[in-house]
Amino acid sequence: MGVASHDTYLHRESVIHRWSPRLKLVSLLVLMFAFATVRQPILIPWMLGLAAGLYLLSGLPLAFLGQRLSYPGLFILALVVLLPLTVGDTVLGQWGWLTLRQEGLEATLLIVGRFLSILTLGFILLGTTPFLTLLQAMRSLGLPTILADMTLLSYRYLFEIAAMLATMQQAMGLRGFGQGRQRWLRVNSQALQQLAMLAGNLLIRSYEQSERVYKAMRLRGYGYGVKRPKPSPADQPSPLSWGLAGGVVAAAVGLVVAEGLLRP
Repeated sequence: MGVASHDTYLHRESVIHRWSPRLKLVSLLVLMFAFATVRQPILIPWMLGLAAGLYLLSGLPLAFLGQRLSYPGLFILALVVLLPLTVGDTVLGQWGWLTLRQEGLEATLLIVGRFLSILTLGFILLGTTPFLTLLQAMRSLGLPTILADMTLLSYRYLFEIAAMLATMQQAMGLRGFGQGRQRWLRVNSQALQQLAMLAGNLLIRSYEQSERVYKAMRLRGYGYGVKRPKPSPADQPSPLSWGLAGGVVAAAVGLVVAEGLLRP
């Protein structure tokens, strides 16, 4: 059995799940921007502590976070390995040709700290709020209708495009591509040509499908007299939501102020 799907955790009864979507979205975005401004290594434990505390309040399992951090973590792995060995002039230790440098180590800690903290907040937001609810909150905060619809359609058809890609890859495999000595990751002219044809075919099919969907939406009246939805009285934030929002924004302001005071 693998890790449970994302939808499994959307309807729990944790404090973060009961948080008003609009206040949750604004507060967590403010905290993410505050994390992005941190340049002092001494503030890293505070960032990680805030992110970990909010994650514990969300009631999401650690497996949910670990599975989703593994994929983006691969993109910074090389950077994290190389920086302490190549950046800076202050040598902390040397083992043969390997030299550990203080400036590179500090930069690595900052990158990893901000990376983990910001992504954790993003997963909290997406893991405790249904996508349609989150999109509706963005609409009520002023997101243009066209952008909201584009976001919704992109999210909806990403899964169909992924299924289409899997079907095309399977068809190529049945015709001999990727078998024997020739692997998917092996780079040669023939493989690159076939992968380029695969990408082009996928783009053409995606464009044709988007055109069909748009025409179907226009026939059903899309774009005529659409008004921005207004929040109903039932959607008004509770005192708990205001308290959480106030605490998170205060923590974000505290980080920004601390960063300014610690900056030389």
